Amino acid sequence: MKDEISRVLTMVEDGKIDKEKATELINVMQGKNRTIQLSKDKPYVNKMLKIRVTSEAGDNVNVNLPIKLVKAVLKVGTSIAEKIPESEKYVKDINIDLLIEAIENELDGQIVDITLASGEKVFVVIE
Repeated sequence: MKDEISRVLTMVEDGKIDKEKATELINVMQGKNRTIQLSKDKPYVNKMLKIRVTSEAGDNVNVNLPIKLVKAVLKVGTSIAEKIPESEKYVKDINIDLLIEAIENELDGQIVDITLASGEKVFVVIE
């Protein structure tokens, strides 16, 4: 867990997330004060992982993936996306281990919120 906390602190130092988001992530990793709610409304396997990327230049990405599919291919798909020049810059800042942990714990809600200095924003939500 020390490695994950170090990554969160590095993200704060790099200006990728603020102190409040870092505190929230660390608390989630430690199992304290979960602000992300456990799924209760509908069966978790019927939920969607929604990825939203927006940029000042108008380069926007909207992806909706069934949790069933995400759970099966997340690790493989990330390594492929990192090799595609158009998507590489977007996936490099997403903590895949945190996403996998969120899915395994059936968490529901926003799990990633990144705003870069360039104005680009990345949101990952399970709903």
